[in-house]
Amino acid sequence: MRNYTITIFGIVALLAGSVQKSFSQAVDIDFIEVVGRNIVVHYNLDDGANSARQFMVQLYTSQDNFTTALTRVIGDFGPEVTSGFDKKIVWDITKELGSFKGDISFELRGRVYVPFVKIQEIETGRIFKHGKNYPLNWTSGNLSGQVNIELFNEAGERIWGENNVPNVGKFDWFIPGSVKKGKDYKLKFTNVRDRNDIVYSAPFMIKPKIPLLVKAAGVLVILGGVGYLATEKSKTTEATPYPTPTGPPAN
Repeated sequence: MRNYTITIFGIVALLAGSVQKSFSQAVDIDFIEVVGRNIVVHYNLDDGANSARQFMVQLYTSQDNFTTALTRVIGDFGPEVTSGFDKKIVWDITKELGSFKGDISFELRGRVYVPFVKIQEIETGRIFKHGKNYPLNWTSGNLSGQVNIELFNEAGERIWGENNVPNVGKFDWFIPGSVKKGKDYKLKFTNVRDRNDIVYSAPFMIKPKIPLLVKAAGVLVILGGVGYLATEKSKTTEATPYPTPTGPPAN
């Protein structure tokens, strides 16, 4: 088991965005624990009476001077986080930093979430097939901007990406045949001008273009046909014996 010496110091929780004076807002790290190779950050997000609002919540560390948000995380992070208590962000430190030992501090940032794009026609559980083209459509408030479009699998690994796509609300998406079948894939849209401005699609499935069972059946049919043809060929090409000579006629 790897040992991580984590000094929790200088923990700061910042809440940005519009704040109405009649309500209190606060995001506070409650405590941090180490569970196996994961670091679990427990926090509270109190939005007062505006409990229906959603927030963008991201976690930063001192490893890069709190510059880039962590990506190998699961739980209550990213866009569309609602207010509440005992929220959790689970960070796999080995996937993000590799082998690590030393001091590290954390910063939790949150802001009221207003999506810069709204993705259309991708509902939870929709099925896409690799090796095919699909039109992606979204509504945009800034047609002159650009977006990065990325595909992530269930484990949060980046599988595919296209950068600097014109933010015009449409893109012809070809799913490479190398993409494995699976569930809970998501598309991530990132505002090129503000990398903290992101939108995720609903989770969907990716399946083979031709089902495996159909492929197997096709192989059997083809092999059966080959066997049949080979048999027929052997029948038609087999040499026909000549009649046995009877000798010259008797005198």
